[in-house]
Amino acid sequence: MDQDTNSEDESIGPPEDPSEEALPPRPPGLSDSEAMELLWQYRAQRRQSSPELPETVTRLISPDGSLLYLVGTAHFSDSSKRDVASTIRAVQPDVVVVELCQYRVSMLKMDENTLLREAKEINIEKVQQAIKQNGVMSGLMQILLLKVSAHITEQLGMAPGGEFREAFKEARRVPFCKFHLGDRPIPVTFKRAIAALSLWQKARLAWGLCFLSDPISKEDVEKCKQKDLLEQTMSEMIGEFPALHQTIVAERDIYLTHTLRQAACCVEAPPNAQKVPAVVVGVVGMGHVPGIERNWDKHLNINEIMSVAPPSQFGWVLHTVVKGVMMGMLGCVCYRAGRTLVGALLSSSAVQSVMDNLRLSPA
Repeated sequence: MDQDTNSEDESIGPPEDPSEEALPPRPPGLSDSEAMELLWQYRAQRRQSSPELPETVTRLISPDGSLLYLVGTAHFSDSSKRDVASTIRAVQPDVVVVELCQYRVSMLKMDENTLLREAKEINIEKVQQAIKQNGVMSGLMQILLLKVSAHITEQLGMAPGGEFREAFKEARRVPFCKFHLGDRPIPVTFKRAIAALSLWQKARLAWGLCFLSDPISKEDVEKCKQKDLLEQTMSEMIGEFPALHQTIVAERDIYLTHTLRQAACCVEAPPNAQKVPAVVVGVVGMGHVPGIERNWDKHLNINEIMSVAPPSQFGWVLHTVVKGVMMGMLGCVCYRAGRTLVGALLSSSAVQSVMDNLRLSPA
């Protein structure tokens, strides 16, 4: 299993905003190394030594003196977007880490309107993609969780992940700043979550997800700044399933802590590559902040939370049945469409004329 989910990716995301603050012009005659040193000094001047940060920011220190500013967010909140932007502008970080993996990075590439439309629509193509990526049971569970997200999106008229897009946009404005994806791959999370449940528990959870309909207001979102709305909704529904909470929340707390600690390592400062403590901004759901704080100074072994059990015989049988049903449905649609098309052709005047001519022609 590829665990390099916290690698930087500076090619993703929306194009740069032409209104962004421009970097100082490069004086003529400077070498590349001198220009880099000038940019480094420029960033150091903009970095605030004792910034006044939002209440949602937690400050952690690594053994080598590197600083982590952990921004706890609600995934459907304009206030969280402002918290992220103000923190990055104040501390001018070396690295920004967000609670995303490579399977969810597409939300950085889309504009708000496209994301809003995509979040509301759950079609057969998304179902097939989820099953192909995660397996039958995990794929169906992912679709049900997408339904929860779609319900919140529909209620609020707001696309999820705005704080991550804001973090990406602000990181592009900071010289030398790297952008890391810090979350565990979502197929691993879903497969481990499903494996932790009995068949009866899976059925009960699916029932609860299918019939989620409680109204949600923007005021509810802001009240959930102490606990992310999406995670609170999930926590209320999976309260009867401690194993599910362990895989979806607690294990990801460990993984996020691991990637944040990897990012919070000394960086090389020009011109002589001297090692200096790093400044890191982490952007995660508010529900993960307590777990990251608890795990920050612990020895962590993420190999234990990356293993996925092979599919069971029941899973294989269910996969075959679902595949057969989908193929049958496709065949039925094609058969009915073919009958309709043939009927329409045979009833057309041109075809009738040809057939009449064939009947009248001598044998």
